[in-house]
Amino acid sequence: MAIVETVSDFRAKLETFAFPDVTQRYSTKDCILYALGIGFGEDPTHRAELPFVFEEPNLSVVPSMAAVLASPGFWARDPATGIDWQRFLHAEQDVVLHRQLAAEATVRAKTRITRIIDKGPTKGALIYLEREIVDQFGALATVKVVNFARGNGGCGGDDGPQPTPHEIPDRPPEARFETHTDPRSALFYRLSGDPNPLHADPDVAAAAGFNRPILHGLCSFGIATRAVLATYCSYRPERLRSIKLRFSNPVYPGETIRVEMWRDGPEISFRATVADRGVTALDHGQALID
Repeated sequence: MAIVETVSDFRAKLETFAFPDVTQRYSTKDCILYALGIGFGEDPTHRAELPFVFEEPNLSVVPSMAAVLASPGFWARDPATGIDWQRFLHAEQDVVLHRQLAAEATVRAKTRITRIIDKGPTKGALIYLEREIVDQFGALATVKVVNFARGNGGCGGDDGPQPTPHEIPDRPPEARFETHTDPRSALFYRLSGDPNPLHADPDVAAAAGFNRPILHGLCSFGIATRAVLATYCSYRPERLRSIKLRFSNPVYPGETIRVEMWRDGPEISFRATVADRGVTALDHGQALID
């Protein structure tokens, strides 16, 4: 049941919700923990992946880590938002890298809501957010997120249309990357900055309609980034300029994710399926590389 009492009340709460400025100091340990959480080091003897999980001689940082830097955290759980947080899901993710991430840095960011699309009283609402991340040298990354507030339809936001997603090529995939997630993947990944209990507490997962905790969408996002780095970038993180996708279905920790990819010049299109169940987990994926 939605938390808010009136349409105008909910809209006003979101339009006036003040995200605090966030300053974060991260270290090589944080970078390694993030990489381990998305599967790097699955084979400890994989020499191309070792630089992401071992700091000697120099640590490489997974570009998608920008998605968790200086984050406002699980802000939807704040009563001031009026959001039915137990029915709040990640719908889309977009990261643009202005520079390569350093292995250690202090970053700052402030999040803002840029749009609310009301899909109807029984269909939920889409909440668009944007976060500009900076460090001492200037702009570092732009992070855009779309959240699906399933319990807040009829909120009075605009009625669309929703932006057209990236189109996957109508031809067989040219490359595939497959990885088996650890049954503890969500418990590992949440240490990188997403404390939503949906990914750890079976009771919260059940209340949201899942038979057990699901994997973070951002963990799957990181796995897709790993696939692009491995397949088209020779594991060189500086070659990835941006990556975005839409979340289609949940992944359960322990399942196998298969990423299918297509290349058209600097543009990599991709989607990912849960091999165990044959459902699409990530869709409309697009990465731009140098």
